[in-house]
Amino acid sequence: MSMYDAAMRTVIDVPDDVIKSLDRVGGVENRSRAALIREAITEYLRAKSVPSMEAAFGLWKEREIDGVQYQNELRGEWGDR
Repeated sequence: MSMYDAAMRTVIDVPDDVIKSLDRVGGVENRSRAALIREAITEYLRAKSVPSMEAAFGLWKEREIDGVQYQNELRGEWGDR
């Protein structure tokens, strides 16, 4: 089963110059416009989707306060419950 088995059709407006470029690339690579557009969307989303662990890595490196100390200070603001 490929990732496109449960595909949904959609309609988008694409400028003529982009269509011509897609046709040139498709001719060279012997691939359809649809295949090129699917690949472009997949690559775009892969580049924009950062796993949460990677996004958080090094978050505190520029801070002067330790993360645990910061957490304890925040909890101290809650007072005794």
